[in-house]
Amino acid sequence: MSIHPENLTRPEIEARQLERLNQLLGELSRGNSFWQTRLSEAGFEAGSLGRCASLDELSRLPRTHKSDLVADQAAFPPYGSNLTYELAAYSRLHQTSGTTTGHPMRWLDTPASWQWFMDCWSQLFRIAGLTRDDRLAFPFSFGPFIGFWAGFEGAARLGNLCLPGGGMSSQARLKLIADNQATVVCCTPTYALRLAEVAAQDGIDLASGSVRMLVVAGEPGGCVPAIRERIETAWGARVFDHWGMTELGALAMECTENPGGLHMLETECIVEIIDPESGESASADAAGVRRGELVITNLGRAGSPLIRYATGDLVETDPAPCPCGRDLLRLSGGILGRADDMIMIRGNNVFPATIEAILREFDQIAEFRIEVRVDRSMPHLLIRIEPQPGLSESDRTSLVTSVGDATKDRLNFHVEVVAVEDNSLPRFELKGRRFVKIDDPA
Repeated sequence: MSIHPENLTRPEIEARQLERLNQLLGELSRGNSFWQTRLSEAGFEAGSLGRCASLDELSRLPRTHKSDLVADQAAFPPYGSNLTYELAAYSRLHQTSGTTTGHPMRWLDTPASWQWFMDCWSQLFRIAGLTRDDRLAFPFSFGPFIGFWAGFEGAARLGNLCLPGGGMSSQARLKLIADNQATVVCCTPTYALRLAEVAAQDGIDLASGSVRMLVVAGEPGGCVPAIRERIETAWGARVFDHWGMTELGALAMECTENPGGLHMLETECIVEIIDPESGESASADAAGVRRGELVITNLGRAGSPLIRYATGDLVETDPAPCPCGRDLLRLSGGILGRADDMIMIRGNNVFPATIEAILREFDQIAEFRIEVRVDRSMPHLLIRIEPQPGLSESDRTSLVTSVGDATKDRLNFHVEVVAVEDNSLPRFELKGRRFVKIDDPA
């Protein structure tokens, strides 16, 4: 195995992390009022920046939350104070799809930071087994949402043919994939299923087509067995889960040899698993497994870096050596859920991804929506399912009963399930928004 960064040994990874952390802290001492204030408050005086003796010293710093960034951008519009250089040094703008305030969070990159993004994708593509002959299709609109922007440019810089699918209908995108014999498709799990739905309606047999790999990201699903199986069956291709965030970068990929998990790109970030309740490092159980919230320090985005960023994503580590031979931390099952999405129903902790996994086991369901509303001061769960077209009334009734029984068996409480008319639920191109809290202000 060649010594690309992602193939370094554990001691080499940690030495690289410490060196780059110190470089980053040293760079921040030259500017960036956001981090200078936070570092100073944590006891990192200006003269000591860039001199961490070990990675353990990170624990001296408080975690950074999205609310901190949102408040900073509100106080210092439009980009906030997390800027290490003069504004003229930045060349790219991306933004999130929105926050609880209703306003997107903006993120700027310098040419050097964007090159770091490309380097991340080179490593991620190698982990997934991309070859020089692969042709990549990107069936989504290229707007300010970061999506697969960096993946597109990263693959192009590797010399692969990249097919942009912005401003096209789903039918046109399927034709683009077929006409150019694309072998890799990059999209959300939701849109992979939507394209499969459109293909089936148009009599297209995706499973016999040219696509051999789907890289999916943006929402849980790539590592959820029921969703994964449905995508792979429809496309006749292997699913590779990927994880990243607008504000952090592209930092995880499933490897070829060990499906169902994510390797964290620790060559480019420092990963912590934190107990959400105590804020301390999560302890391992008897099997060596740690469970908690994913906290990330990215190491190559000096223009607008994040240190100890609490992602809100809940994960579980896999302590077993990976068959691929890499020493990168592996997350079993990928992203398990969002801490802020967890709901309590009759004493049970439930995540939307758990409910979706159950629903995806029913091929007769074309689309669905999960609603949580307060009924007589108690949270009530309602699932609206849209059956596949052509089902008889008796089959629709039977499907509702079966879904209700399955959710009760798996979740240990009764769930209201109703069937809705054909094509009455929305379809999604980017992230699916199937989980709705009716009592939310929005």
